[in-house]
Amino acid sequence: MTKILIVDDERDVELLFRQQFRKELKSGELSFHFAFNGKEALDFLNTLQPLDLVLVLSDINMPGMTGLELLEIVRKDFPDLRVMMVTAYGDESNYRKAMTLGAIDFITKPVDFGQIKQKIGELTGKS
Repeated sequence: MTKILIVDDERDVELLFRQQFRKELKSGELSFHFAFNGKEALDFLNTLQPLDLVLVLSDINMPGMTGLELLEIVRKDFPDLRVMMVTAYGDESNYRKAMTLGAIDFITKPVDFGQIKQKIGELTGKS
């Protein structure tokens, strides 16, 4: 089972992901955990023994800790964990900063779920 943490302050994102990945969730191929801010995401990551997540998919613009701040902490505290950034603002400066901080990808909203499924498949060798 592929476990993914999705971090976004917009709570409707959970419903969107659950709808788009309904088949994969039902079959047990994927498992999602949702955090609605950076602190909640870090609290969850710190409970995992062992750290068995394959991916963190994080929004950039969130109140409190931004996704880029979260990325920086995750890369330092969980160096093997892969992180993709998602943002409604596909500007060059956010892209450069995310990639410099160690994001493996940068996806703009509205999210193309076909693209996300493909990228998850590439990470897990199931593409």
